[in-house]
Amino acid sequence: MVVALDGTVLTVAQPTLRRDLGASFTQVQWTSTGYLVAVAGLLVFAGRLGDRYGHRRTFALGMLGFGAASAGIALAPDVGWVIGLRVVQGVFGALLQPATLGMLRAAYPPERLRTPIAVRTASIGVAAAAGPVVGGALATEFGWRAVFLLNIVPALVFGLLALASRDRRDRRDRSGPAAGVPLDLPGALLLAVALACLVHTLVTLPGVTWSAPVALLAGAAFVRHERRTSSPLLPPEVVGSRAVGAALGVLVIASAALNGGLLTCVYVLQDDLGLTPLRSALLSLPLAALLVAAAPTSAVLLRRSGARATVAGAMVVLAAGLLVLARASAPVALCAGFALVGAGFGTVMVAATHVVVRQAPAESAGVAGGLQQTAMNVGPVLGVATATVLMGLGATRSPLVVLAFVAAAALPVCRALPGGSRTAPAALPVGTPAGGSDATHTDHGAERGPHTRSLRDHEV
Repeated sequence: MVVALDGTVLTVAQPTLRRDLGASFTQVQWTSTGYLVAVAGLLVFAGRLGDRYGHRRTFALGMLGFGAASAGIALAPDVGWVIGLRVVQGVFGALLQPATLGMLRAAYPPERLRTPIAVRTASIGVAAAAGPVVGGALATEFGWRAVFLLNIVPALVFGLLALASRDRRDRRDRSGPAAGVPLDLPGALLLAVALACLVHTLVTLPGVTWSAPVALLAGAAFVRHERRTSSPLLPPEVVGSRAVGAALGVLVIASAALNGGLLTCVYVLQDDLGLTPLRSALLSLPLAALLVAAAPTSAVLLRRSGARATVAGAMVVLAAGLLVLARASAPVALCAGFALVGAGFGTVMVAATHVVVRQAPAESAGVAGGLQQTAMNVGPVLGVATATVLMGLGATRSPLVVLAFVAAAALPVCRALPGGSRTAPAALPVGTPAGGSDATHTDHGAERGPHTRSLRDHEV
């Protein structure tokens, strides 16, 4: 929630920062780009650190470091310091994000993961919705530095709480199967270079930079290394799952469609329709409201229909919302389009994240969380780059149509996701609780303790 709030409030405060520090547009862009590059490159390795040394400890270090970097940015004398400290902030942000999912996987049995993940998603939605309003108010009344001061207290509180609440479960995490596994530093370095250069390439489109060939070479070297090493950074039981691969792909596509669509809508609302920034923000509020509301609803849909049907239906809703926005001009139609986009994306985020975290063994939960967060960081950059290129070619609304078809094209990918229970309730043994395959599986005693094996695809 702190990370989501930080990103949204900074977007609103960037014009004030540029004027106050006399920075160029390129320099201001790097206050966001530097952070994204650092986060994307380190998420998976940060997840492995959590698997080995404890997710609470990693989360606490990330939170406290994030708060310290925020304090440094608030005191920065020039834009160069802001950019450098934003990179440092990205390093600590990478530490804490996978740890949140790792802690959920260790704290809850697989059949109870839906609700915690839904709460986590709703919190992110609330932060994303509140960010522009809070950031605008702070930047207007107190200047851009107040935006970063906002992070210090919650980061300090959450970090200290995580340190104080370490318990026997967290100690078992550090003594479990992942505790003695090598960190695979060469693999981590190659993956970090590949992902960081990929993000850099995407944010500099349509131009061509040195980072594109470096990303390809580092990616190829990483794949070769992972196939040969005895202790790969990405465990086979995680990356070898068709369900996990499909869920990560859907997250990339959905987050690309959302963020590319939102960027397009900013220009449609303000340039084509001549609306003020405030009125544009008010019209988009249904997106945030439905994203938050979709979180608990998706938990129910997962239990009743399974991940495959839930994600497929949500992608259709997301695509429909983008198509409505591509044609809308009246306030009612615009609000309806934003509502559909929020409902679709919120459901996809909960359901696909549930698949990624649940399919992974508890001892690899940090890596799974890192992969999920990587998808959620690469997707937006890809979506924004796509929208920027398409808008540069002519019609302002064309990215909305293209991204809608991209979202719809993800439906075949959903077939690899776990379906609903194939066992009729009447056929269950006497005394078995209702709830489909989750209840059946756990009643047999297969899921016990913090280090449970991953479920088969049809058991999600």
